[in-house]
Amino acid sequence: MGLDRVDAGDMGRAGAATQTDAHADAATLDALIVGAGFSGLYQLHCLRDRLGLKVQVVEAADGVGGTWYWNRYPGARCDSESHSYCYTFSEDLYRSWEWSERYPGHDEIRRYLNFVADRLDLRRDIRFGTRVVAAVYDQDNNLWRVTTANGVMLSAKFLIAAVGCLSTANVPQIQGLDRFKGQWFHTGEWPHAGVDFRGKRVGLIGTGSTGIQAAPVIAESAAHLTVFQRTANYSVPAQNAPLSETFRRDIKERRSEVRATTHAANNGHSFLIENRSVFDVTVEEREAIFETAWQRGGLQFRANFNDILLTREANETAASFIRTKIRTIVRDPKTAELLADIDHPYAAKRPPIDTGYFETFNRDNVVLVDVRANPIEAIVPDGVQTRDAVYDLDIIVFATGFDAMTGPLLRMNIRGRDGLALSKVWEAGPQNYLGLQVAGFPNFFTVTGPGSPSVLCNMPVPIEQHAEWITDCIRYMRDHKFETIEARPQAMVSWVSEVNAAANATLLPQAHHSWYLGANVPGKPRVFMPYAGGMPRYRQICDDVAAKGYEGFELRR
Repeated sequence: MGLDRVDAGDMGRAGAATQTDAHADAATLDALIVGAGFSGLYQLHCLRDRLGLKVQVVEAADGVGGTWYWNRYPGARCDSESHSYCYTFSEDLYRSWEWSERYPGHDEIRRYLNFVADRLDLRRDIRFGTRVVAAVYDQDNNLWRVTTANGVMLSAKFLIAAVGCLSTANVPQIQGLDRFKGQWFHTGEWPHAGVDFRGKRVGLIGTGSTGIQAAPVIAESAAHLTVFQRTANYSVPAQNAPLSETFRRDIKERRSEVRATTHAANNGHSFLIENRSVFDVTVEEREAIFETAWQRGGLQFRANFNDILLTREANETAASFIRTKIRTIVRDPKTAELLADIDHPYAAKRPPIDTGYFETFNRDNVVLVDVRANPIEAIVPDGVQTRDAVYDLDIIVFATGFDAMTGPLLRMNIRGRDGLALSKVWEAGPQNYLGLQVAGFPNFFTVTGPGSPSVLCNMPVPIEQHAEWITDCIRYMRDHKFETIEARPQAMVSWVSEVNAAANATLLPQAHHSWYLGANVPGKPRVFMPYAGGMPRYRQICDDVAAKGYEGFELRR
């Protein structure tokens, strides 16, 4: 999942209004970091404690956690295994924390990040309840001037956006929402007090990974749940369970081995993709491999063969297996066919894992509505109106995802040299160099920005790599007395081509409704945003660039 949030939402705005300003506006900072999730916390530690810089973090929320501060919807849970969804730079942190489950829930992840913030004494340099509304480069003074919603003005030589990839909620613009008499919520801005579904008629709009997690939990307490599905989705059981004491002890002892595996894996997980094609085994052997993987559960299902994302023929073997499972699990044939009518290759969209999702449709209080055949036309006072019917509802839950990757950055209203707006540079889609810098924006870095592996990985792995690379870069500038660093335009053009080529070597762009392409946000350019060449290759490219004196960047004294 994504990791930091810029937009404050109701709680952030309340925090901004009530927080006493414990940090008096002081002299110019060396670096200002936006976001206090996984990436912002580690970037603060790197720059403050390793380089000795004067650094501050601004965070819209009232506490640390980033995306996980806001994502508290029913069933919200990480899809990376807990022993790899954590920082690995510190042996002390790794050994001192105990995970309770294979896949950690949102509450446990927040507890972990609060533990890290306390252990590393990070809070003293975090300004909570502070949402960035503008960031402008002052070229005469080589400073970034940052304005916040609560009127705080900050200046820093380096501006680092640690705002995460999945942190700007995408609420669909459906006619009549303002007239709905019931309650409505977006999963990415969930009330911290929770929502009581008991005795309520609930409509869930969206069946991506979030909707797949939420539906089973909502159905348990709601009087009735109507799931509105536009795009059917594959899902594999998570097989989540408490961690045994033996496993927890073993994983701590194998910390170095686990870290080496996550660095060697294309997707940053603690498992490697098997070096075999689906056609290297018999049909019977292949089915047995898939069945074993299904019972084991989790994202490792896609790692059984090395060509599942490379050819349609190979992919269809996995896709067919999952569709058969859906038809076996769901008792009503019509509902099963709607759930199995999937229009994209397996794992070309983010591949969900679930706890009882397909089984949920066997409940008497759950129905599925196909909005591809029967589109939603409006929200009416009493519920949702499709082309053919009106569904009476007390609560609507939008599980419609985020304005991914670019949304959190563009909402900060960033302007570089000569007032150049980032929104202008990116009006046809994101362009940058290595997912780290944009030409025309000196000393501005993005952590896991578009053009980096980011969301195609277990996020802590690219986050650590990015934060360390940025730290080493700033150290290099200090040691060699450089004042600015900025991506060269031609390097940016070449990198965008590299990102496109990496994506086109896979089946990923063939999922036309994917948020990887921005397809969930009306009017957003359809551009494949993450780098699909794998985390090890990306790490090597970044290391080579640095070793060559930051080739592709212009450094000025």
